[in-house]
Amino acid sequence: MIALIKASVKNRFLVLFFALLLAFWGAVTIMRTPVDALPDLSDVQVIIKTDYAGQAPEIVENQVTYPISTAMLSVPGAASVRGFSSFGTSFVYVIFEDGTDLYWARSRVLESLSGLTGSLPQGVSPELGPDATGVGWVYEYALVDRTGKHDLESLRALEDWVLRYDLKTIPGVAEVASVGGAVKEFQILPDPVKLEQYGVTIGDIRTALSRSNSEMGGGSVELAGSEVMVRARGYLRTLDDFRHIVLKANASGVPTLLSDVAQVRTGPEMRRGIAELNGEGEVAGGVVIIRKGANAKKVISAVRERLEEIKPGLPEGVEIVPVYDRSDLIDRVIHNLTSKLIEEAIVVALVCGIFLWHFRSALVAIITLPLGLCFAFIAIHFQGIEATLMSLGGIAIAVGAMVDGAIVMIESAHKKIEDWERDHPGEKLEGEPRWALITSAATEVGPAIFLSLLIITLSFIPIFTLEGQEGRLFGPLAWTKTWSMAGAALLSITLVPVLMGYWIRGRIPPEEKNPINRALIAGYRPLLAGALRFPKTTICAAVLLLFTALYPLERIGAEYLPQIAEGDILYMPTTLPGVSAGEAAAILQTTDRLIKSVPEVDSVFGKAGRADTATDSAPLEMLETTIHLKPESEWRPGMTMEKIIDELDSRVKLPGLASLWVPPIRARIDMVSTGVKSPIGIRIQGPSLAVIDGAAKAVEEAARKVPGVQSALAERLEGGRYVDIDIDRYRAARYGMTIGDVQDYISSAVGGAMAGDLVDGVARYPISIRYLQAERGTPEALRLLPVITPSGQRITLGDVAEVKVTSGPSMLKSEGGRPAAWIYVDARGRDMASVVDDLRMEIAKSVKLPAGVTVAFTGQYEMMEHAKSRLLVAAPMTVLIIFVLLYVCFRRLSEALLILTTLPVATVGGLWLLYLMGDRFSVAVGAGFIALAGLAAEFGVVMLVYLRHAVAADPSLGNPKTFSVEALDRAIEHGAALRVRPKSMTVAVILAGLIPILLSTGAGSEVMSRIAVPMVGGMITAPLLSLFVIPAAWKLIMLKRRAL
Repeated sequence: MIALIKASVKNRFLVLFFALLLAFWGAVTIMRTPVDALPDLSDVQVIIKTDYAGQAPEIVENQVTYPISTAMLSVPGAASVRGFSSFGTSFVYVIFEDGTDLYWARSRVLESLSGLTGSLPQGVSPELGPDATGVGWVYEYALVDRTGKHDLESLRALEDWVLRYDLKTIPGVAEVASVGGAVKEFQILPDPVKLEQYGVTIGDIRTALSRSNSEMGGGSVELAGSEVMVRARGYLRTLDDFRHIVLKANASGVPTLLSDVAQVRTGPEMRRGIAELNGEGEVAGGVVIIRKGANAKKVISAVRERLEEIKPGLPEGVEIVPVYDRSDLIDRVIHNLTSKLIEEAIVVALVCGIFLWHFRSALVAIITLPLGLCFAFIAIHFQGIEATLMSLGGIAIAVGAMVDGAIVMIESAHKKIEDWERDHPGEKLEGEPRWALITSAATEVGPAIFLSLLIITLSFIPIFTLEGQEGRLFGPLAWTKTWSMAGAALLSITLVPVLMGYWIRGRIPPEEKNPINRALIAGYRPLLAGALRFPKTTICAAVLLLFTALYPLERIGAEYLPQIAEGDILYMPTTLPGVSAGEAAAILQTTDRLIKSVPEVDSVFGKAGRADTATDSAPLEMLETTIHLKPESEWRPGMTMEKIIDELDSRVKLPGLASLWVPPIRARIDMVSTGVKSPIGIRIQGPSLAVIDGAAKAVEEAARKVPGVQSALAERLEGGRYVDIDIDRYRAARYGMTIGDVQDYISSAVGGAMAGDLVDGVARYPISIRYLQAERGTPEALRLLPVITPSGQRITLGDVAEVKVTSGPSMLKSEGGRPAAWIYVDARGRDMASVVDDLRMEIAKSVKLPAGVTVAFTGQYEMMEHAKSRLLVAAPMTVLIIFVLLYVCFRRLSEALLILTTLPVATVGGLWLLYLMGDRFSVAVGAGFIALAGLAAEFGVVMLVYLRHAVAADPSLGNPKTFSVEALDRAIEHGAALRVRPKSMTVAVILAGLIPILLSTGAGSEVMSRIAVPMVGGMITAPLLSLFVIPAAWKLIMLKRRAL
C-alpha cells in the first residue's frame, strides 16, 4: 500500500486522468442504469397453466393438477411445487432454488411436461406462463365508456384485439392481460323437442358447424398472363350465416337448417373475472406485466407513450383510465433517496469545512463521494443490478464512512505542514519537498486507513449469505455499499494524496486556532486523564454499560421487514365460496363505492376473480381492489397511512367479507414466494379434504382469540355447491348408451360445447352449443333434460341418472403434491414474532388435531425465521472477518482482541435507540448492526494507530530501563488528545450521513431508517469506547507487556 501511495504521487497526472475517466464513465452508466422501486424479490418460478373447460375443481385436481404437480417434483433445482385447481383451470407453480437461470428452468419444465401427454385427458394441453411473475404487474388501466354507446363486449373486444397486441410489442413487456368486460360469444341454443322431431343430435350440429366455418386455398391458375390465386370462401360472418347452415337433408333433398332446430344469438361468454371502477359500474381493462429483469421505469414510460398514440383512434366516448402506475412509486423513491444523498453530501461538506477550517482541504474529502458513487454504479452495472430503494440505500448509508479515509489523511497532512512551518519559519513549502512531505503524511496513516475502510467494506460480506427473499432485497444494498467503500478505500490511497499535494496550499490554520477543536481538546483531556488514572474502573464501567442493553433487548419485538408505504393499497377480501358472478360483481361495486367515499382516495379499481394470465390464479370469490391515494399534500390534517387504513376498515364492513389491507407490491411478492396474501399464514395439510377443512376451521377460531389479530380467515374446502349427476350404468345400457355417451351429452348440452371460432378481421369470437337456461337452470330441469339416444329415441336425464345437490371444494390447493388449506392472519399493533408465539400456544391449547394433520406457519413469518437463522450464522462470520483484518493490520493478537471485545459494547447505543424509537428487530435492523460492527472496528483501528505512533515517537518507552507509567500516560494522552480532531470528524461525518436517513419520511424511508437506527445509536457508544476504553485497556496491555 505504501508503494501504491508513492507510485500514485509519482504518476499523479495519470491518476488524475483515470479519475476523470472514472467520472465520465460513471456519469454515463448512472444515466443508463435500469430503475425500479424495489428489487424483484420473487423466486425463480415457472407457471404451468392448463385449461380444462367446464370441469369442476375436484376433477381438475385429479385429472390435471395432481399428475403435473407430481411430475414437477423431480425437476432439477425445484425447491417447491404449488398447485391450484379452480373451475375449468389448473395452475402449477414450480419454484426453483436461488440462482437458477429462469430460461434453463423453463426448458427443464418443458422436458418434464413432454412425458405427460398420455397422462392427461384428451384435448388438454398445458402451456407455460410468461417469463414474469405477479410482481411484474406494473401498470393497470380501465376502458370506460362515458356515453353509454359501447357495451362490455365491445370494450373487451377493443382490449383483446387492439390494445393488447399494440402494448405487447413494447420491449420488456412479457404479457398484457385482459380483465373484466365480457367476451362476445356466438351461442347455439338447440330445442330438444325439435332435435327429436328432425332426428338431429348435438354431435350433428357440432360437425356441421366445423364443416361450415372454414376457408381453403385452391392453388393458382394463369389468367391473361397473370397468376391468379384461388380460394374457397366459407367463414361464418353473420347470424344469418349460422341460421342457414345445413345439418342434413331428407330423402327428397329437403335440407334441415340450424335455424329449424336451434336459436342463434350473441351473448357473453361465462366469466371468471370481473372489473369495476370507482363503484360506478363494470368496465374492461388490462394489466401490463413486465418481463423478469426488465427496466420497469423505461417500460412504463413506453406504455404511456403508446397509449397516448392509441387514444385518437379509440371509438367515440371510450377513455383509457390509468388505475395503477408503479412509476409514481419509482419516482418518489428515487427522488427521496437522491435528495437525501444531496443533503448528506452538503452536511458532510459543512462538517469537513468547520473542522478543517480550510475550503480546499474539505474539497479533497468531498470529491471522493461522487467518484466513489461512480465506481459503485459501474460495478453494479456489470452485475445487472437495478437502481432501486435498496441499491441507492447502500450508497446512502456509506456516504459518511466514504470520506473517513480522506479526512484522516488530510488531517495527517495538516499536522505535517504545521510541524514543518514551525521548524522552518519564514520559508515556503514548494516543489519536491512539498510532495515528499505529502507522501510522508499519506504513507504514515495510509495503510491503517486502507485496512480500516476494508474492514467496513468486508464486514458487510455476511449479508451476501442471506438467501431467498431477504437475500434478493439486501443483496443490492450490500453490493452498492461494498463497492462504494471499496472505491473510497482505493481513492484514499491513490487520488487523495495527489489532490492533497495540489490543493492543500496557502495558509493552513493551526488546529488550536479552531474554537471547535479547542473545545473538544479542553473537554477531552481531563476525562482521558481520569480514564488513564483508573483504567480498570473504566473497563468495568464499559462492562456495566453492556449489561444495560438487556433491558431494551427483552422488550424489542421482531418482524420480517417494516411495511413500505407504496402510496397505493390493495384491498383483498375473500367472500364465502360458491359466490356467483352476479353476486361477486354486486359485492365489488358496493365495496368500491364505500372505499371511494374516503376523501384521501383518488381512484378505486376492483377485480373479482382473475385476469386472463397465468400469473393470476384468483378464484371468483377472491376480490382485489387497487386503491390509488391522492398526494399526501391533499390529505386531511393529521392523516397517516395507518389512519386511512383504519377508516377504510371501519367503512367497509359487509357480512361474509374478511378484510385485508396490504401494499400491492409487497402482497404480490408474498403470494409469489409463499402462496399467502397476508403477513402471517398457517398451512394445514392432511389426509383428506374433510379432515383438513375441519382442522382449518378449528385453527381459525383459535387464531381469533389471540390479542392483536384483526382477522383470521380459513379457506373453505367444502363450501362450494355442486349438482352431482350419478349415472346408472344398467339403466343407460337399456337405451344403448354408455357412461361416456351420457357424460358427453351433459358436457355439451349443459356445460356448453365449444364448436370453433368466428373470424372477424383480426378478432376471434368463440362459438358454443348449449341448451337454453330454462332447460338446465335447476336440478329439477336437469332431471327432465331431454336426451336423444343413438337410436333417435327421446328420454330424460332422470331416466338414466340421479340428480342431487351436494357441497364440495370451490378451489383446491396443494403444496408438494399434498392437499393443503391456508388460514390468512392479519395482525396489527403487535410484532409478528410475539403474535406467532401466542398463536402456537393457543392452537396447542384449544385445537385437537386429527391424526396425519400438520400445521406450519408461512408467509412473512416463514421468511423471517429463515433470515434469522442466516443472520445467526452471519454475525460470527462478521466478527471473524474483522478479527482477521485486525490481526493483519497490527500483527499482534492482543491488540486485535482488544478492538474485537469492544464491538459488543458498541451495539448498546443501537439497542437503546431502537427501543426508544419503538422499532422492532428485522432483517433491515440486522443489516444496520452488521454495518455498525465495521464502523466501530474502524474507530478502534484509527485510535490504536495514533496511540502506537505516539508511543513509538517517545524513545524512553522503547527502553525497558527508561520506561515509566508517567511517560506512557503522556504518550497515550498525546496520541489521543492531540488527535481528537480526525476522530471527531469521522464520527461527525458518519452521523451527518446517517441522520438525514434516520429522520426521512418519504417513500422507502421505512426500510432505510431501520438500517440507520442501530448505526446512529452505535455512533454514540462506539466513539466513547474509542476515546476512553481503548486507551485505558491499551495502557493495561502495555504495562503487562513491560511486566510493570
